[in-house]
Amino acid sequence: MHGRLARPVHFLRDPGHSRRLKSTPALLNLMKIQGILAASSVLLARLQSVEMSDTLYLSLWYPNLRLAALPDKLTAVLGAFAAHGGEAKVYAATVWPIDWTETPIFQRVYGRSGGTGERGAEPRFAVEEALEMLHDDYAYEFQIGWSLWELETGDGVEARWVREPRLVRVTGNGPLFDEGAYETDGHIRVDFGSDAPFLEEETELDSIAARHVAENVRQLVELTAAVEKVSGATARLLWSELGESLAQRLAARLGVRN
Repeated sequence: MHGRLARPVHFLRDPGHSRRLKSTPALLNLMKIQGILAASSVLLARLQSVEMSDTLYLSLWYPNLRLAALPDKLTAVLGAFAAHGGEAKVYAATVWPIDWTETPIFQRVYGRSGGTGERGAEPRFAVEEALEMLHDDYAYEFQIGWSLWELETGDGVEARWVREPRLVRVTGNGPLFDEGAYETDGHIRVDFGSDAPFLEEETELDSIAARHVAENVRQLVELTAAVEKVSGATARLLWSELGESLAQRLAARLGVRN
């Protein structure tokens, strides 16, 4: 069950000002850091642990979005995952009425496709099925697999890096859902889960760890750029519940100034 999410404190409250949002230092820094990560593993090897992990979100806004256009936007966002480390099919769909405290009025688990391709639902099918009940005070949540390099640890087992799938939540917000939460959360919000794979702040990074973290960051950057392009978003923002952007935290660890 979802709780009421904290608002990102660094968000510009008028999403109509897309140019201001797209040119925020956090987004520009993320592009700059992506180049740094790709170019130099030496810098990454010197990173020090400074904070615990946080939950990472991507919010997307569209100009004058009509509710009837939301299905196409959601289908485009979900469809972008397959080309950027994700699965081609949707695992589950849930429809939430009014706000996150209410009981879902629709929930369908399609399963994971794995290597057989027999399970899971095509994004367009899952979206069409869930959005048959199209209301302006509903939210439409979809879960899809996305793989990242993560550090696996356990009792008596030497830590090792493995490429692990995680379930990412993609939610489309109706204009009246949760008292107009789309203004701060986005018309579409992607919940990536813990940002640890992009930072690994609790461990000192050697050359192997640095390479995997860099790959995760590049994958994130490429996915966010892809979903913005294919869905026609005019503004996007990566943020965390603590109000700190991934770009700012990476910049702090690398000693990069704005």
